[in-house]
Amino acid sequence: MVTVNCATGTLAPYVPSAAMPWNRQRALHLYRRLGFGATPQEVDAALAQNPVALIDSLIDAAIALPPTPPPVWADWDINDYTDFGQQTQEQLIAYVTNWVRDMVNNGLREKLTLFWSNHLVARYETYVCPSYLYQYHRLLQTHALGNFKSMVYEMGKTPAMLIFLNGVQNTLFSPNENYARELYELFTLGQDNGYTQEDIVNTARALTGWNGFTVACAPIPYVPFLHDNGNKTIFGQTGNWGYDEVHNILFTERDDQIAHHICAKLYRTFVHPEVKEEIVAELATTFKNNNWELAPVLRQLFRSEHFFDEFVIGAEVKSPTELMLNLIRESGNTFNDEIIEVSTYLIYNLGQELFNPTDVAGWPGNREWIDSSTLTGRWLACDAYIYGMYENFPQVLVNLAKTLSGNSTDPEVVARSIADFYTPNGLYSDEAYVRAVAAFKWEVPQNYYDNGLWNLDWPTAPAQTALLLRNLSRLPEFQLM
Repeated sequence: MVTVNCATGTLAPYVPSAAMPWNRQRALHLYRRLGFGATPQEVDAALAQNPVALIDSLIDAAIALPPTPPPVWADWDINDYTDFGQQTQEQLIAYVTNWVRDMVNNGLREKLTLFWSNHLVARYETYVCPSYLYQYHRLLQTHALGNFKSMVYEMGKTPAMLIFLNGVQNTLFSPNENYARELYELFTLGQDNGYTQEDIVNTARALTGWNGFTVACAPIPYVPFLHDNGNKTIFGQTGNWGYDEVHNILFTERDDQIAHHICAKLYRTFVHPEVKEEIVAELATTFKNNNWELAPVLRQLFRSEHFFDEFVIGAEVKSPTELMLNLIRESGNTFNDEIIEVSTYLIYNLGQELFNPTDVAGWPGNREWIDSSTLTGRWLACDAYIYGMYENFPQVLVNLAKTLSGNSTDPEVVARSIADFYTPNGLYSDEAYVRAVAAFKWEVPQNYYDNGLWNLDWPTAPAQTALLLRNLSRLPEFQLM
């Protein structure tokens, strides 16, 4: 199915106006795209700020965040384990769960870390080593808003990638082209975009030597005698090239292709699945002019009127991670350990196994997240959380309804305010609102509403709010952001 991008906004900074007001809808759009949703209180606080200044503060805060502290096993090799299989599985689960916790607390930095984990893919199930996982994740966090060239340069030497794409098997005597091919096809240039098979062959030769794999989970050092010291021709440049020269030649000779490929992917992920070439071209120029620093590109994009265009809002399908964390954050509930653990499991069960994308190309994303079976799974996952909130945190549901509706005693006002909060563009029809209101009214007799006797302090209010959320979670609009 073709998705048409009707957005007309430019990259000029967004200035609120009557046509494009800075309202709850746009604040939620900002937090959903740059993180994993926001509580009603965070949205209200955002509306009291200038949106461009708010975006700058979010980016600055993400840049200033230190990486996740190293776990005790961050430098373990196989000799440090007493039961390698059992302990590594426990460490993986704990680390993934902690990352979900970080996503809740550190929205933008972790949203970008998730993006890069789906771009510079190194699937855990190939290398099965927690210390390698930590090093890989730390690299993504460190460079999430940093220098793209530096991230790519470091990534090719990290043990997770050396094993995943066979760099440890790439030697003078037996070159392996896997990493060289994906370096160009997926990581920097894009498929069939400015490279030849000969470039791949010679790049693989230049990258030989990272073969010091002797102990599982131990560092993988460079082995000089396994490096090919012959001349190689890469992108028309000939010499005795090695690892450093490959990256310098790539980012010099193919700068236009790299800038476009990366900016287009950022656009498709954070703005709209259908690229606007004129926008990407401007972003690519900014990328090159800032020596591959990502922050200037992100500022230009997220601060723009284009990002806040009405046709951009609601144009993306939520990933399982976005679906679950948005639902929980936007409810205003507290993320205790149990909720984090359940969320991590539900995300996995919905088809997004963190640190294990589908293949080297990553999760396709957007519409590919949903089919007849996964849609049912999404409904059930939302049901599980909503029911758990009703059972364990009923007052959170009451507070949510009061905050969003201004503590209205009109069930239609309450239902509409909740529906509009959880869907990017409201519901698609008057009939959908009628059904939402009916779901919220539940079994409370109509005369209690008509006579003004009902209010959100009634003991039925938590169940009413939960039933409305369940109704909303089954709508197509709820899957969008």
